Parts: sequence; C-alpha cells; structure tokens
Amino acid sequence: MDDQDRVAAFIDEYGLKTDLAYHALDLESEVGEIAKEVTTSTDYGRNPNAASIATDEIGDALFALLALAKYEARIESTGDAGSGQ
Repeated sequence: MDDQDRVAAFIDEYGLKTDLAYHALDLESEVGEIAKEVTTSTDYGRNPNAASIATDEIGDALFALLALAKYEARIESTGDAGSGQ
C-alpha cells in the first residue's frame, strides 16, 4: 500500500470524504501555514538562517496533497496520468 492508498483509507475510515474544491482549499491553507512559519521564524526574511517549519505542518500539507491527488481517476478518464498541459 502506498502513501496515497493510506490517505484514501484514512479518509474512508474517518468519514472525511469531500469534494475536490475542499481538498484544494485545504492544501492551500496548509501551505500557507508553512509559509507563515517560515516568514515569522526568519523575522520576515531578515534572518533566513533561522527558518523553521514544524514537521506536523509539513505532514498536514502532504496529507492534503495526497488527498487531492487522484491519478487513478485521471488515467481512467483520459488514459494518461499527465495534466494535459
């Protein structure tokens, strides 16, 4: 079982299924939290060596990304895993 399968199983087990837009907004929010941490920990870029990110924030962003990634559906509908762009 790969990470995407684990996330899908977790979503199913805990009733977290929702529409694509919600997963996209969740990902945006989590990445924003990472950016905020870096911004504040570096005093808005004045001290770049002080950058820090809580690993749980990275985990939240990864979870949101894996929940959003639906390559199986894309392959079934288009025959290709690419975005077509």
